[in-house]
Amino acid sequence: MASLSHPIEPAPEDFTPLAAEQRRQQLSRPSLSYWQDAWIRLRANRRAIISLYIVIGMLMFTLLGPLVWRVDPSAQDLDQVSRPPGAEREVTLTDPYRPWNGEAVLPAGAGLRLAYPAKTQAVRLIWDPVPGAQAYRIYRNIVPNAPGEPLGLPIAQTLTASETRYEDRLDLRAETYFYTVAALDASGADMSAPQALAVTPVAVITVAEAVSRGLQTPSETLKVGDKVRFALHPLGTDYLGRDMLARLMHGARVSLFIGIVAPLLFVAFGVAYGSLAGFLGGRVDQIMMRFADFVIALPFLLFMILFKIAFGIGPGQSGILPMIVALVMLSWPGTARLVRGQILQVREEGYVNAARLLGARTDYLVLRHMIPNTMGVILVTLTFAVPSAIFTEAFLSFIGMGVAPPTPSWGGMSNEGIKSMLIHPHELLFPAIMISVTVLAFNLLGDGLRDALDAKMRSRE
Repeated sequence: MASLSHPIEPAPEDFTPLAAEQRRQQLSRPSLSYWQDAWIRLRANRRAIISLYIVIGMLMFTLLGPLVWRVDPSAQDLDQVSRPPGAEREVTLTDPYRPWNGEAVLPAGAGLRLAYPAKTQAVRLIWDPVPGAQAYRIYRNIVPNAPGEPLGLPIAQTLTASETRYEDRLDLRAETYFYTVAALDASGADMSAPQALAVTPVAVITVAEAVSRGLQTPSETLKVGDKVRFALHPLGTDYLGRDMLARLMHGARVSLFIGIVAPLLFVAFGVAYGSLAGFLGGRVDQIMMRFADFVIALPFLLFMILFKIAFGIGPGQSGILPMIVALVMLSWPGTARLVRGQILQVREEGYVNAARLLGARTDYLVLRHMIPNTMGVILVTLTFAVPSAIFTEAFLSFIGMGVAPPTPSWGGMSNEGIKSMLIHPHELLFPAIMISVTVLAFNLLGDGLRDALDAKMRSRE
């Protein structure tokens, strides 16, 4: 193979000069600031974004909800006590109540029977006399009477054997009741098989009550036998007939006020305390952090009781202010520890030493360099502190140490609902769901913020 004896000289026309735009280095990704990159990471976290939407929706529910649903949370609808969502609201107009003298308008029959059609106004019962009976005891139950089981609530007992009728007007609703009449001997024991009857009263209201409640249209003339509808309660009512939706909205104001204001205050104090301790260092740092350890050891519930006494909050009064004071005074050490650790790390960075050599003051170094570089930790701490404060308020209100009735709060509503959870579960279910969803949303949002603001995770990619 022949070799070239003369090297090939490239001619100038063989080269094409590059344009200025082509000579610039092409970046693989656009230049982003720390917060822009954190927002992109947060948006990529589906759970965190859904939680953020839930938090925003909860704030709108709290602030704008009462402007849309203009129902007084303390107003009582006594005809709709403990009504579940979606309950029938139609009622029939009837005559005003008149005392009963014992006559019957329904056809005669045998055993325990109705004398008049059953209404929520009154249920009138009559029965056949039992030979040898000295008196009769009347029971009412909300479940069918099983053999060997109690007959229900004893609601009355006749004085003589000649009384074979009874009128029930005790908190009647449009649901099935099971009445039982037991004949008693001279010793008060049951002497024969009891007579039983299932009754479902019809929901009624008088014309005057319907007019006073505004259940008629301006062009409508009500008369006996017409049907009208009670006021709408989308989430039902509680044991006093108060609208659950309105109470949840106003209760959210109390719960979220304590859950957001208290963390803002004690996180701000913890940031200032931890920043000062971390920047000063040495003996001052040790003394300040030992005091923080002492505060952590203080029992929160005991100080809550002491603050209630100090503020003159008596039994049955809401202790919102003592609760906030106790949270602020006893919950800051955790934030102070985190911020102190970050400040100890940041103060050794080169840009901080350079600023110090250029004559920067202490306050400038802390506010301009140190705290902004710990803002990620502060935001994450705040998002985790909010659900903790909400849960603390709910717990204290649940045990009667926080917000007292009639002021609504989610914890107080749960305390009221647990008393009738087996019969009316919606009274406990809705406030418990609000607490759970809010606490979970803030926790997932805080978890997403921690991942998005972590500079170490950013550097690994």
